[in-house]
Amino acid sequence: MSDISFEDRVAIVTGAGGGLGRCHALELARRGAKVVVNDLGGAMDGTGGNSEAAESVVAEIKAMGGEAIANGSSVSDDAGVKKMIEDTMDAFGRIDILIANAGILRDKSFSKMTMDDINLVLDVHLRGSFKPIHGAWNIMKEQNYGRIVVTTSSTGLYGNFGQANYGAAKLGVVGMMNTLKIEGAKNNIKINTICPIAATRMTEGLMPQPMFDALKPEYVTPAVINLVKDDAPNGVIISAGAGAFSMAQIVETNGAYVGTGDDLTAEAVAAKWDEITDTSTQTAFKAGNEHGANIFARISEATS
Repeated sequence: MSDISFEDRVAIVTGAGGGLGRCHALELARRGAKVVVNDLGGAMDGTGGNSEAAESVVAEIKAMGGEAIANGSSVSDDAGVKKMIEDTMDAFGRIDILIANAGILRDKSFSKMTMDDINLVLDVHLRGSFKPIHGAWNIMKEQNYGRIVVTTSSTGLYGNFGQANYGAAKLGVVGMMNTLKIEGAKNNIKINTICPIAATRMTEGLMPQPMFDALKPEYVTPAVINLVKDDAPNGVIISAGAGAFSMAQIVETNGAYVGTGDDLTAEAVAAKWDEITDTSTQTAFKAGNEHGANIFARISEATS
């Protein structure tokens, strides 16, 4: 198996001043990429900001002989994202890879969560993925090349107490991926999702210390490298942590046809509930039209 190389590729990694983003940026640089290290340098709750963290990672990359620049823009700010894209193009002339990794937490039970808590988390995680990707999209289209990774979470995929805002944002990026994988295909733009299980500043204090020590962020990065390489897949969700990897999917059961008109009642649906929810036959659809086709298939079977 040949080594994965990013020679002559240019990568933007958001939230790369520490944790997962730093590991992604360093590994891309080791493999030859020119890297834009974006980090606002704020606190975990999104307040404050300075360029020290991003500059430190740039210094690490340069010390290993790589090329990198720092960018301190907020991924939720239109003008800041515009500057990030402009800085990249001015320095390197193209954008091949974009890893949307920046994140914050405002964890509270839903009854105690304020609209500020909701809006800020959505701004950073969801809009903060949309905006850089949107800024780079037409550049990638013109190049006929692009590799994008968005970052989800088990909270988005499956739920977690006290993180309704975070979970909504993290599943939102999967919805974005599901459309962009289709729109970008004709221009060789591939987009995938990483679901990391890692010990970072955001997870410190949420797990026992031995588990925290085992979940090194650098153990997630090999999956990300595979999601942005030349022959990357398109539209997959890969979970990664502590050296183990798996694929997550949204699936749908075959379902059942119940009827129409007077035959279609809540009680009729209840009578077929076991068939509707039978998980022994289920499919991961590649596009929304396949979802509709599944429903029409049940109708055809029952009425033909």
